[in-house]
Formats: sequence, structure tokens, C-alpha cells
Amino acid sequence: MDLDAMDDTATGGPLAGLPPQPPAPGGKALWLAEAGHAWQPDQLHLLYQPLASLQDGGIASVEALLRWQHPEQGLLVAADFVPEAEAAGRIGALGEWALRRACADLAQWLAALPAPAPGAAPALCVSVNIAAHQLHDAAFPALVQAVLREHGLAPASLLLELTEAALLQDAQASLQALHRLKGLGVQLVLDDFGTGYSSLGNPKRFPFDYVKIDCSFIRDVVSDRGDAALTKTIIAMAHHLGLKVVAEGVETEAQCDFLRRNMCDLIQGYFFSPPLGQAAIGALLAERRSLPPELRRIQRQKRSLLLVDDEPNILAALKRLLRRDDYTIHTAGSGAEGLDILARHPVDVIVSDQRMPGMIGADFLRKAKDLYPDTIRIMLSGYTELQSVTEAVNEGAIYKFLTKPWDDELLRGHVAQAFRLKEIADDNERLNLELRSANQELAAANRRMEELLQQKQRQISRHEVSLNVAREVLQHLPLPVIGMDDGGLLAFVNSAAARLFGPGAALLGSEAAHALPELFPSGAAAPALPHDEIRIGAARYAVVVYPMGESSSSRGSLITLNRCMEPQ
Repeated sequence: MDLDAMDDTATGGPLAGLPPQPPAPGGKALWLAEAGHAWQPDQLHLLYQPLASLQDGGIASVEALLRWQHPEQGLLVAADFVPEAEAAGRIGALGEWALRRACADLAQWLAALPAPAPGAAPALCVSVNIAAHQLHDAAFPALVQAVLREHGLAPASLLLELTEAALLQDAQASLQALHRLKGLGVQLVLDDFGTGYSSLGNPKRFPFDYVKIDCSFIRDVVSDRGDAALTKTIIAMAHHLGLKVVAEGVETEAQCDFLRRNMCDLIQGYFFSPPLGQAAIGALLAERRSLPPELRRIQRQKRSLLLVDDEPNILAALKRLLRRDDYTIHTAGSGAEGLDILARHPVDVIVSDQRMPGMIGADFLRKAKDLYPDTIRIMLSGYTELQSVTEAVNEGAIYKFLTKPWDDELLRGHVAQAFRLKEIADDNERLNLELRSANQELAAANRRMEELLQQKQRQISRHEVSLNVAREVLQHLPLPVIGMDDGGLLAFVNSAAARLFGPGAALLGSEAAHALPELFPSGAAAPALPHDEIRIGAARYAVVVYPMGESSSSRGSLITLNRCMEPQ
């Protein structure tokens, strides 16, 4: 989300006593501090907008949207004051308040929901925006972990959203910070993808779980071929990378149906629900609000027919004839009205007149083909302008041309045949969707495995560095130090010990009892007991043996020799 995306009041906390500033001269934005006034925490509110799953239709998560009930300016969205909070260096306190409030509300909702099966995804998640300052704050992961523990939440139930602009302020530091957050088990969301700084490489480079398609692409997705193509591309790219896709700003059934057919995972927008307060979200969850079955992925839809004719009596006669076949029937009196219906409702088959004012049938069906290529299009007309009809047929805009007056049974048969053709195409599409769903799950599993492998490799690298540091420290100690494995073989000889017994390289791997007989008096199988004294040459040494493995998985013994002072 952006921070505009976060009802409930709260008291106390990190925002207590933060003073706001006056509006900039001639501007609408409000600054954080104003002389003599305090920004009271109980003026802040979180609203939550649900995200609906296109797989099962239910509420998968909610996005927190921040609001400020200013005593003079009224209710302000985040865009009115969050930028100034960042500029004033107060975004950390604001973000911490939002995180704590959102997690407290989530815990309350989850307490009223059935617990998921072991190993299953959380019953509900909450999304909270983080700013660049929070991302790069070394103490932020510890804060997130503490808040999750405080409310008893699974890390995967928290989604942290940030924009590419926040990432690219310092890409390398952002990558490291995101890996630290992923190590906690939380999920990461790339917000507003497709705008501003967007790069196709960023979803691959950074360890995100979700990509959000900006609402500017969704607004005209059913009427603009460019927006439709870009949206399809983003969905396909994200799925190949093992990411889930959220579409923001979904306001119509047609937009939702387009996204369903193109395998989008989640939708967010006023079509499903506006932002609501904490209690209202609880009521939605209690009533199990969900998308209707026809708007879920891999569902068989009820057959839908669009009749277009400028003569009302013709439309009435056609509707009376065809409604006996249990179609959902829409009617339009012009091509423009027909396009409007197509933008708002899913349609399988179109039956259109040719001679209509404003837009002839052939042109209407051409536009329908361009915008809704999956429809089956029939022309029914008593007027034939041969050239335009022939061109439309040749272009694939018209499936069949039928004449008026029509034979009732023949017309019903042609329409039924068109629906059978559409059902075959739909069955193929369902199989394709099922295959794509399986591929998406496989890609997501591969991405998780790759992230786990990278995490293990980073741990191994850190352990190797620690081991090398420890080895170097032991190597330079003035005290002779010898490492022996549990099989009695020499595994380590530092420089001081090599000067005492001989070259370390020659000693490594040999049996300690043979290579260093001084440590094994009278042929003993074990080295001298701790604090025994032995003589090497003219000098006496106190032997200390440290058994390994008490606080680690290591085995064997570490032996040190400390030279004793000879009596005067």
C-alpha cells in the first residue's frame, strides 16, 4: 500500500506530543508541527480495505489506510500529511503507531475466526506500508518481531508494502534490509508496480511475495487495448517469478471478470468493498463476504447473450424467443450502448443488427472483436451492405450472418451452436488456467526454495568468516594450541605449537600419540590430564585439555601448553 492505504482510535504510544506545522503558503499540504498545538494520537485512524481472492472469492487480507481527523482541516488522507512527516523525520513514529494498531486489530479479528489447519496459510493477513526510512532503520526488524510476538501473530500474517521509489534510494542497502525482514517470515509487497520508477528487473532482484498493479492500468483495462496488454504482461511475468498479483482500483464487474480470466490472484477496490473501520471489517468477516461464484477463477459461468438492435419491437421479440433457453440476456439499442454493456458485464454471444444509427453493426462487431475477442458474434439483419459485411466476415468479426425475417427454430439453433462453440473455448481456457495455476504454484515453491538456499548460503558464508577469524586468532596466539579430533588425529596446530614440536603441515592428519609423544606419557591413549605438567626439552609445560562439544556440535579436544617458570 501507500500510507494513504490505513479506523479505530488509539491513545498514547510513539506519537504522543508530536506537534503539527502550519500549511505551506498557498499549498494544501499540512506540516507536522504548528506552534502551540499538539498532534494527538487519538486524532489518527486506520481504515481497512479488503482484498478478495479470485481463487475462492473470500477475504484474504486487508490493507491499512491512514487517516488524520485534524481539528481544523477535517479528515485528511495520508497524502496530505505523510510526505511532511517524512521531511520532518517523524515517519518512524507514525509508522510504528500504524504497525502496532494494525497488528492489534488483526489479532482481534483472528480471535473470532476458525484457526487454520497446521501448516496452512493464515486465515487473514494485514498489509502495512513502510517508508524508506523505516526500511533502512537497523532497529526496524526487531520492532516488527516484537509487535508480532506481543499480539501472538504468525509472521506470515503481516504484509509489508513499499514502492520502488523507496527501494531505489539505496538499492543495495534495500536488498539487504528486505532479506532481514524476510528472515522474520513476514511477506513483502511491491506497491504501485507499473508507474514511476518501475523496472521489470525489480520483482526478480528483490525478495517480494506480491506485486500490486497500479490502479491507473485497471481503470480502462476493459476498453483500452494497451492497458489490457500491459496488465496481462505484468500478471504473466509475476507468475513466472513465483509472485502473486493484486489489482488495485477494481470498480466494476467487467474489470473483475477480465482479471479473473487472466489469472490475477487478488482484487482490491470499491467493487468488492470501500475502506471500512475495524468493527465493520469484523462484520464482513463474520458474514463471510465473498465474490459471487461466476467471478472466481476456474468457474463455469452462466451463459450470457447480448442483443443489439435499434428497433425496440425487434429486441422484445428476440428476447421473448431466446429467454426460453435459460440465457442471461442483455439488450442494447445501439452499438455504443452495446459496448457499454460489454464493459460492465461478461458476455458470451452477441447478436447484432447491421443498419443502426451512429454505428453500423459491422463496425460495432469489429470493436467487440478487438476488445472482447472471446465473444461469438452473429449479425442478424434485413439490410445487407455487402462490402462491409464481407470485410467483417473476412476479418473474423462476424461468426455468422443471418437474415430477417428469421425462422424461430433455426435462429435458436444457430445461437445454441454459438454457445456450444463458446463452451468448448471456455473448457480449453479452464484447462489452460488450471495448468497455469499449477505452474504458478510450482514457480512460487521454486522461488521459496531458492530464497531458503540463498539464506543458507549466507549463513554458511558468515560461519566460514567466523571460523576463519577464530582460526587466525588461534594461529597468532603466543600460547601453543593443538586441536585433536575424536579419533585421535591432529586437526590443528598453531604457529607456537609448530615451533615447539615441528612444522604444523607435517603434523596435521597424523596420530597425536605418535606425532606428539610428550603429550601421551607412558603410551597413554589420551593426552595428559588437565593441568598435568610435562617436559619438552629443558622446559616444563602445564597441559590444559578442553573437551569440545559442550556448547556446540564440534567434537574432539583443544589442548594448550603453558610454560612453567623454572625455580631459581
